[in-house]
Amino acid sequence: MSNSQSLAFAIASILAEHKALDVQVLDLRGIAGWTDFFVLGSSTSITHMRGLSRFIEEYLDLEKISALNHPVANEDESWLLMDIGDVVVHLMGKEARSFYELEKLWYKAKAYSINAEGSGQTPTGR
Repeated sequence: MSNSQSLAFAIASILAEHKALDVQVLDLRGIAGWTDFFVLGSSTSITHMRGLSRFIEEYLDLEKISALNHPVANEDESWLLMDIGDVVVHLMGKEARSFYELEKLWYKAKAYSINAEGSGQTPTGR
């Protein structure tokens, strides 16, 4: 397992553990030249989105990994993008997730659903 793959699944597990909805990892290797993985998760509120972001940042600090940006979610934010180089994390409100449908945009990517129970990795079968 590559470093970027390990990082993507670790972040996805953190999101699932902290009640993000519909957590998925999209494997973009061979499809996008600028990143290897997307990690997608839906939040239930702006407070939830901020908390999810904080948990990811704490994990990155612990692992001594530098993000390329440090976004702050304002009250009217519906999408928070964290760029960690080979892994890009998309924290979205449910409405934004439904509207932008990143999974459909990147339909050629192998997709994995992540759940909190043992952080299972289940291919979505797309």
